[in-house]
Amino acid sequence: MTTTIFRNVHLLAPESAEGMSSICDLKTRNGKIAEISESITVTSGDEVIEGNGRLLMPGLVNGHFHSSVNHMKGRLPGLPLEIFMLYECPELEILRPTPREAYLRTMLGCMEMLECGTTAVQDDCFFVPEPEPDVIDAVVQAYTDSGMRARIALDQPEVSELEKLPYLADMVPDELRRVLAEPAQLCGQGLLEQYRHLLDRWHNTGDGRIQAAVSCSAPQRVTPEYFEALDDLSKTHDLPFYAHMLETKTQRVLGIEKYGGRSLVRYTHDLGLLSERMNIIHAIWIDEADMDLIAEQGAKVAHNPISNLRLGSGIMPFRALAQRGIPICLGVDEAIADDAINMWSVVKLAGMVHSLSDPDYRQWPQAKEILAAATTGGGRAMRVSDLGELKVGAPADLILVDLNALPFLPLNNLVRQLVHCELGRSVDLVMVEGRIVARNGRITMVDRGALLEEARDLFQQKSAVINEAGEAVGERLGPYLAMYDKTMGVDVGIERRLPFVSPVS
Repeated sequence: MTTTIFRNVHLLAPESAEGMSSICDLKTRNGKIAEISESITVTSGDEVIEGNGRLLMPGLVNGHFHSSVNHMKGRLPGLPLEIFMLYECPELEILRPTPREAYLRTMLGCMEMLECGTTAVQDDCFFVPEPEPDVIDAVVQAYTDSGMRARIALDQPEVSELEKLPYLADMVPDELRRVLAEPAQLCGQGLLEQYRHLLDRWHNTGDGRIQAAVSCSAPQRVTPEYFEALDDLSKTHDLPFYAHMLETKTQRVLGIEKYGGRSLVRYTHDLGLLSERMNIIHAIWIDEADMDLIAEQGAKVAHNPISNLRLGSGIMPFRALAQRGIPICLGVDEAIADDAINMWSVVKLAGMVHSLSDPDYRQWPQAKEILAAATTGGGRAMRVSDLGELKVGAPADLILVDLNALPFLPLNNLVRQLVHCELGRSVDLVMVEGRIVARNGRITMVDRGALLEEARDLFQQKSAVINEAGEAVGERLGPYLAMYDKTMGVDVGIERRLPFVSPVS
């Protein structure tokens, strides 16, 4: 692998007064940072990149993502999660993708992430109506071809729709109840076979950039037996374990109704499955006892602030988690719930939204905390040693940022301007595992223009089918709305949304 020397660059140093180092050189070799010093001697065969005073920093890590709906930006209005998911991913045969479709939609996300400086992603990939080897292969091949670093899991429910939601069984007509009582098309054993394919064919490929993870989607969406089998896979192969927990108030109510008053965090803990390998996704409607359990077991939390606001889910208790030493990473969640795949937007909102949840401004997250969550926090969640660090031996996942670009003129406070001003347009160069994968805002590992043209044509043709699926599931809307309205009236003892104030008459 090529040795690359970045000359005359500033290195990000958030703890310093300036937020960056003095001018220096940095060398990468064999996918790692090999040397950092004031001046590095260039030898034959070295690739030299003149920094000209630009900022060299770790690439951002998208700590939670669903690539399966990269082609559905702007498709849905703001809706509560339980209504939103009706339209987002109905398990209908007409939505089954071809392998080429899965490849193209995944590549769209790779382009958007890499071109804005996101170098690594945790893809909690779901499959409609169920995973199959050639579609799994297409997804992972896209990440491989793009040059990105990725963890890929199979996010698939196993139990029936009626088991996932409170009150719904009592609200649907008999005919629909029979449909919603059917379990998912693949049982736990079938899903484990798909995991074996993912692990055997793809884990630790692409010079180690491509790795597997496991996902139960959410504890209430699988049987305890399958949940335990996934944990065994996670332990055996040292894989992150993704689990959506307490994203919405409805999920808190489900714990009251189905799990004897236990939250999903407590339920998972009682099964013996809450561990330091687990990424708890969203963690909005958690209480103090939940946070203590998460801290005690060393689990990580994936914070998705744009998705949380888009779906009206609420505001995660950032400071209470951070005070317990719980590692936090940041995620886009998905294109249909963010309408972009740009981690800088996530960074900016994460740096602002928590000012609404606590009047004590001294408790609001600082810019350096947010930047850490987007880099080193993501590396810890991915279980990739030293990812997000600028030190010898760390992965050479780096981005070069133009400090003469408008977001930094004038340069008043580098760390705050990265968090609050940058949107990815100042990223000049992107490197993953020591290989340059984007320059001047364009991915370099694939034929970008040809792929975009093909994707445009394919998804334009697919639009009518997606509309047809939306109309089909829309017929179920009434009972879901009734279920949602009932859960909103339940007192769960905590509040994670701004109180509604009636206008004065």
